[in-house]
Amino acid sequence: MQGTADEHDPAPAGLRERKKQRTRQAIATAALRLFAERGYEETTIAEIAAAADVSPRTFFSYFPSKEDVVFAEIDDRLAEVSEQLRRTPGETPMETIRRSVIDVLEALVAEHGEYGAVQIALIQERPGLRAQALHRMMNTQEQIEALLRDLCPDLAEVDAVAASGMAIGGMQAVVAHCRREGYDPLSMRRALDRAVDIVERGLASVDALTRPSL
Repeated sequence: MQGTADEHDPAPAGLRERKKQRTRQAIATAALRLFAERGYEETTIAEIAAAADVSPRTFFSYFPSKEDVVFAEIDDRLAEVSEQLRRTPGETPMETIRRSVIDVLEALVAEHGEYGAVQIALIQERPGLRAQALHRMMNTQEQIEALLRDLCPDLAEVDAVAASGMAIGGMQAVVAHCRREGYDPLSMRRALDRAVDIVERGLASVDALTRPSL
């Protein structure tokens, strides 16, 4: 008889995933704390691993490089958007977009706390990280564009490009502003709610996004 995965790992799949996500977040938080205390260049991967109570090998199982750990939260939240932008019968694409974005923003407000400003400062100050951020944003806009066209097959190509750029660019700019200026969680949530309203009003002008999915 063929064995199951649980015979080798007794933890259920959902529990394993939650443990992996906690480890990933612990590594990212430890890295940002050390970057704030010691400086980005001065902090080694071995020091990050020790601060997160994992081995350097475990670090590399989660992040290919020290650069990637700076973008951990951004990558995770964008992956969540991609997972949630799926067609729901009876729901307009606009309703799907809003629901998905709100869920992700809740996590953005809660994560990293004081180290969110460190993350933004690192990206702004280092050309290599700025280039990585731009590359990630361009890739994300293309991914969201494809997801929007799948969510709404009759969406015109230019409308999909403009909508994805507006949504990703607008929300990224507000998150960066809030963290750079040191907004507390409540103020950041209010700012993001306002940003969602602005983006939603812009997207509402695209008729295809306001028709219910079949």
